[in-house]
Amino acid sequence: MVASTGNFNQEVDLTWGGDRAKIVDGGNVLSLILDKASGSGFQSKRDYLFGRIDMEIKLVAGNSAGTVTAYYLSSQGPYHDEIDFEFLGNLSGDPYTVHTNVFTQGNGNREQQFHLWFDPTKNFHLYSIVWNPQRIIFLVDNIPIRVYENEESIGIPFPKNQPMKLYSSLWNADQWATRGGLVKTDWSKAPFTAYYRNFNANACVWSSSGLPSCGLKGTDSPMSSHDWQTLGLDANGRRKLRWVQRYFMIYNYCTDFKRFPQGRPPYAGNFSQDVDVTWDDGRGQMLDGGNLLSLMASGSGFQSKNKYRFGRFDVQMKLVPGNSAGTVTTFYVTN
Repeated sequence: MVASTGNFNQEVDLTWGGDRAKIVDGGNVLSLILDKASGSGFQSKRDYLFGRIDMEIKLVAGNSAGTVTAYYLSSQGPYHDEIDFEFLGNLSGDPYTVHTNVFTQGNGNREQQFHLWFDPTKNFHLYSIVWNPQRIIFLVDNIPIRVYENEESIGIPFPKNQPMKLYSSLWNADQWATRGGLVKTDWSKAPFTAYYRNFNANACVWSSSGLPSCGLKGTDSPMSSHDWQTLGLDANGRRKLRWVQRYFMIYNYCTDFKRFPQGRPPYAGNFSQDVDVTWDDGRGQMLDGGNLLSLMASGSGFQSKNKYRFGRFDVQMKLVPGNSAGTVTTFYVTN
């Protein structure tokens, strides 16, 4: 296992954009510039297979409409895996959109988008990707905004075999980035600049022998950067996730029925993301990072966060054992 030094001179290569990408302050700060001629970008020197990636970023200030600051892990080739943060610029005073996606074997279409609860252009903020064999967690200032679980047991691919580099770039995407492309980049405001510092990769480094330089063991600590190998969310983490998704989520591919008229693509979340425990007095509990939900007498219940118009609903249940006389377990759809 390797924890990076945080020095950009040692950890990354400036890959495109010429002198628009710069490392300053002895390697402690990196900046990317976008002007009308070109954007710029960098990538990590090393490939990783699982890990926790942290970066503090200060996004493009002012009128950033049309610009995209991308920060992501990716492998190579037509069947690549990818774990995305993309920050979509906007007009001055309007919020950035945080766009997240997960690609497996070249297939994406798993987008969730959020607004932030702060101005990401005023100060540096921490953006983290935790990637382990069980799940992927997207975090902002150590607050989880999205959890993508490994559901290979029901036939859904999960990125676990292809090592990935870290990439970041600042580029023009005004054909789609801001309000679906309605707002174009105002080049009179160029150059646009994003700043980076405190890069840390606490991760398994892929070697030329084809083996990662770590074992996979650890604790289930809710947020510690040292325990990413089996990291899930504790009760506090699940509460924070629900808070973000209730108040700041603006798009979820799971509920986009115009785009997916046959229903959502397989798996977009778990109980923590998809349901609210509505009455329980502590008798309704989410366990195992949201994969398991239990209800207890003398009464408890939950409901889906979303409303549906047609569809198929599946849940695996293990009913009350022993003498269950007088009890009723219900599972139903209603308006």
